[in-house]
Amino acid sequence: MIIRMVEGALRTRFGTFNQILYYDGQQEMIALVMGEVAYKQNVLCRVHSHCISGHVFNSIECDCREQMEMAQQLVRNAGSGVIIWLDQEGKGNGRLALLKSRALKAQGVSQADAYVRLGYSADARSYVRAAEILHDLNVLSITLMTNNPEKASQLREDGLVITGIQNLVP
Repeated sequence: MIIRMVEGALRTRFGTFNQILYYDGQQEMIALVMGEVAYKQNVLCRVHSHCISGHVFNSIECDCREQMEMAQQLVRNAGSGVIIWLDQEGKGNGRLALLKSRALKAQGVSQADAYVRLGYSADARSYVRAAEILHDLNVLSITLMTNNPEKASQLREDGLVITGIQNLVP
């Protein structure tokens, strides 16, 4: 269960979003909302997982930062939408797992296989909180901005209506 804690304007290069902070008793999540989304259908939506390498350190080993920028740009162009930020570093396995997996990735092992070889889940992310946030925002259906079909499946299982998928290819 999530609690809406506080909200306020966040000015970005892509316009002003309403930043809403949620808390589930263990972690914080953020919804960036532009325009009116309550009781709307086909709302443009990105569910984005935390990536300190890409977002803070400008790593060239992932495209997380570029995907976030594309999502913000698409929301701005549409005039409305939601971007949900979840604290799920390393596909939900954490920063330690991500750093441990680097040696295997350098040998050509995929990220998912590296996690499994190290005893972690290939992808431990959960989108339950994202679904709860969208329900709290009274969004009726979404067009999901993702390159991950599993994300759409999980969100549907959590009761969201997804009317379309828009790939984010940097």
